Amino acid sequence: MTHSLANFMKRFFSHYLPVQKGLSANTITAYRDAIKLLLCYAADTVRKPLDKLAVEDMTEKVVLGFLDYVQEVRTCSARTRNARLAAIHSLFAFIAREEPALLAQCQTIRAIPLKRTEHRTLDYLEENEMQAILDSVEINSRTAIRDQALFLLLYNTGARVSEIVELKLCDLRWDGIAQVDLLGKGSKHRACPLWPETVAALRTYLKQRTAKQPATEYLFLNANGVAITRFGIRYITAKYTAAGQHRCPSLKTKNVSPHTIRHTTAMHLLRSGNDVNMVSYWLGHVDINTTHIYLEIDMEMKRKMLEKTDAPIINKKTAWSKPDVLQWLNTLGKAPELCAVTREKIKDNPQTKELHFT
Repeated sequence: MTHSLANFMKRFFSHYLPVQKGLSANTITAYRDAIKLLLCYAADTVRKPLDKLAVEDMTEKVVLGFLDYVQEVRTCSARTRNARLAAIHSLFAFIAREEPALLAQCQTIRAIPLKRTEHRTLDYLEENEMQAILDSVEINSRTAIRDQALFLLLYNTGARVSEIVELKLCDLRWDGIAQVDLLGKGSKHRACPLWPETVAALRTYLKQRTAKQPATEYLFLNANGVAITRFGIRYITAKYTAAGQHRCPSLKTKNVSPHTIRHTTAMHLLRSGNDVNMVSYWLGHVDINTTHIYLEIDMEMKRKMLEKTDAPIINKKTAWSKPDVLQWLNTLGKAPELCAVTREKIKDNPQTKELHFT
């Protein structure tokens, strides 16, 4: 008896992930894409129609082959490979709960380990580089007012791009201390106060914000008056980074994305002397170890730490030099008179004519 994989799919995506686990729509979409790729690969591998696949067809060999396909054929990174595997682990954990008869097979799949990845250094912008990007916004262009408000809000809050995309008009609060309410990972809310410059830019943007549908509540809109997407913000970031390169040539060496601005906010907060725990709360990190990464990469902070530590005392001793007799002996080996008898000496001393040194 085989168990149709289709019987588990609907409950997995419609109930288990959103209701039982409470995952966000973005995470569910990522899981969907991973499982979709797996099903297409498995159908081609076992030579079965996709809708006829059984759980028993998803052997360890098939899953390992799929992971190699992701990394080698699709040229994805090890991190992407691990993300796909995490979705597969979650699916087979659900199947094991639903059908105990498949527990052994599910354990085999869930035992496939994540691949070790190299520790990458996070990229961030120095103060002059961030300023160059802000200065590149041409105030007379069609979307300049929106773009200026967008960059200031990203830099001010260190928000994830997904948090900015989901911002609504009601998330801005002007009474008392101006602040914005962000909805982060794990459906956790956090409030960030705003600079006066950010407030002024947002107020100016709201005066000229025109939605295609008057009922649209999303804060940032694209040129067509509909909610901006993550890809739209990435495009805007790349556009102004390229424009800022003539002001700050060091931008040419950096791959700047909206998340780079988040890293930049974290680094600048730490450099300003803020406690790492407070920076962790500001960024909405679930684990403070995530924030510690920034402490590892800031060379300026490391330099200041080094300045507070005294270097060991080194006794200045006279360097060793060869004694004169050794230098003289070394020169003897290079003297030509020890290696050959010159023609002149042979002529002067007839007794040496028998010698044949060369």
